[in-house]
Amino acid sequence: MPSAQPRVLFVTDLAYEARGRRYCDEDIFLSSRLREDFRVALCHPLDAAELMGGFDAVVIRNSGPVLHYQAAYDAFRDRALADGVLVYNQLTGKADMVGKQYLLDLSAEGYPVIPTVDRPEDLARLPEAAEYVVKPKAGADSIGLEIVPRDRLESHAFTAGAVLVQPRIELRSELSFYFVDHAFQYALHAPHPGRRWDLEPYDPTPADLAFAQRFVDWNAIDHGIQRVDACRIPEGGLLLVELEDLNPYLSLDVLPDGTRETFVKSMKAALHRMLGEGAGA
Repeated sequence: MPSAQPRVLFVTDLAYEARGRRYCDEDIFLSSRLREDFRVALCHPLDAAELMGGFDAVVIRNSGPVLHYQAAYDAFRDRALADGVLVYNQLTGKADMVGKQYLLDLSAEGYPVIPTVDRPEDLARLPEAAEYVVKPKAGADSIGLEIVPRDRLESHAFTAGAVLVQPRIELRSELSFYFVDHAFQYALHAPHPGRRWDLEPYDPTPADLAFAQRFVDWNAIDHGIQRVDACRIPEGGLLLVELEDLNPYLSLDVLPDGTRETFVKSMKAALHRMLGEGAGA
């Protein structure tokens, strides 16, 4: 008899509607390919905590912004950590997985990020701009984001510590770098400002890769998919916009066939590696 395949609970919200993206198509494709190596069952994020005990690992994919089901997610996270459940992405991330405080932390540590503050008394530390972006620390998918003109910024009512304020900077393009565990897989860019999800394959330079790798190496995730979102400023350099380390959308539909196949193989290998390490622990 063939050896039993590992059982994987694939957490996704197939009904979630995201602007400019088809979450459901990506997860239908990816879960179907994982079935070549694993026994896969799909479940909604609200059911993950109850069901995960019957599986060897949990894979979190396009499950939608956690803020829509925060209590259920917290219960899932607490139980998974307490029971030693293998979760992919690993629940130790320091970036979007736990909010956007990391943008302040990275800025303080000298990393190239968009200048960011979270207190009204620190607004003077930001560079001058015609407009500023005000967004919740716990936000996702642009939920709660506001664009505030400079002449209203000082009087804008926001709760210190609950939101981030950044200058709305001029940019040439937006880029995303995708990693499986700590290994770079592919890059995409949006060459037209304002059309964030009109993505095309991008061939990064060594300097681009070093930029993205620095953030992945900073994060405390050994097992997981990470997306490093950056913007290229007119001077040519890159600044971090976001480090998505919980359930990054992968834009697999815009990849060449060979690149998409390589990614699938990398993810399968990463899951086998995590399961192997978990069995040996």
